[in-house]
Amino acid sequence: MSSRPAILIARNVFPEVVARLREHFDVDTNEGDAPLTPAQLTERLQGKVGVITTGSERVDAALLAACPQLKIVANIAVGYNNFDLPAITAAGVLASNTPDVLTETTADFGFALLLATARRLTESEHFLRAGQWNRWALDMFAGAEVNGSTLGILGMGRIGQAIARRGAHGFNMNVIYHNRSRLDAATEAECKARYVDKAELLNTADHLILVLPYSADSHHAIGAAEIAQMKPSATLVNIARGGIVDDAALAVALRDKRIAAAGLDVYEGEPNVNPALLSLSNVVLTPHIASATITTRKAMANLAADNVIAYLTQGTTVTPLNPEVAGAR
Repeated sequence: MSSRPAILIARNVFPEVVARLREHFDVDTNEGDAPLTPAQLTERLQGKVGVITTGSERVDAALLAACPQLKIVANIAVGYNNFDLPAITAAGVLASNTPDVLTETTADFGFALLLATARRLTESEHFLRAGQWNRWALDMFAGAEVNGSTLGILGMGRIGQAIARRGAHGFNMNVIYHNRSRLDAATEAECKARYVDKAELLNTADHLILVLPYSADSHHAIGAAEIAQMKPSATLVNIARGGIVDDAALAVALRDKRIAAAGLDVYEGEPNVNPALLSLSNVVLTPHIASATITTRKAMANLAADNVIAYLTQGTTVTPLNPEVAGAR
């Protein structure tokens, strides 16, 4: 029987990352890559001191009570709404995430989704593939202007700032934002962004992109009342987390042309998608792939591995969510 610490990788990751971890630990992997149920996750974590998770795995007080030997939970994501962080901290377990390494890639995708939404890209492609294009017309799939328009950003962290820079410097957009706290003047100047309250953001933006973290406070931050404040010509893009938008209310607004279009990479209850959204032509839908480049996904997995290796072998951390746990070790 091995004397090395044992860890679990809850979803399939790149072989080279598994190999790195096996230099230090006995590694149990989920080769089938199907999300583990809470009962399966608890069972697989017996005897494990660490786990690398994704958004599919919920780590809460019940799991922690059943796995008292657990020392670190490392999420391959920036967001960590699958973690009950107070419960994890109370249990003396370190939690980590993967910030920074996906900022630029996610911002690229957010802007790509904005462009596809504004310019009706998927709608026109479906039209062409269906063999419906038999003539040209002046107003055929005429969409919304992006260059020189007003870009509204709700949530102005690293990714929000990266999107702001793309809009301001690349597309000459007038950038406005709303955030829990205002950025410092130097960062605002770099992003060419102006702070506004939420009402002005909703009323003014030609294109509104959501980049805020999910929490109880941000649940349905964009619902029917907020959509009603937007311009009928506006577009809405969500690359943040499912649950920030009331998807059912959004589907009604899109159906009734209350706003022009939406681009969504995240959904309430994903991988399930509200059927009402699937039937609409004025929404671009992607399966939670904003950070999905090979380079970035490998960097995310390696950063999660770095956290596990550093904490379990040296007691140090790279990107902790609750550094007070490491300090108390």
